[in-house]
Amino acid sequence: MAAALKLMSVMGLIVLVSILEIGEIDAAGECGKSSPDNEAMKLAPCAEAAQDEKAPVSAGCCTQVKKIGQNPSCLCAVLLSDTAKAFGVKPEIAITIPKRCNFANRPVGYKCGRES
Repeated sequence: MAAALKLMSVMGLIVLVSILEIGEIDAAGECGKSSPDNEAMKLAPCAEAAQDEKAPVSAGCCTQVKKIGQNPSCLCAVLLSDTAKAFGVKPEIAITIPKRCNFANRPVGYKCGRES
């Protein structure tokens, strides 16, 4: 039952992102030419860790956060995106993932919107 619910959530998210891409403007934003919603899809391995601070952070999650996190403003835009909200991401927990991945070069004290 839980697996079916997860599958339905992911499928719904894919449909949502597809719809959003139709109206997307080809302009550079926080994440370059990719929208924060598209980048959020790459963080699917982080879904559980972004909702529960005690959940383990997978290697796949750390890899994606490291890539996106090279641009902190993009990472913040992703964490605050509609797609992240649809996944149930809690920005105040998600922002702890770089520390939980033990990244040596992470922006310390960086704030995403009202989240730190």
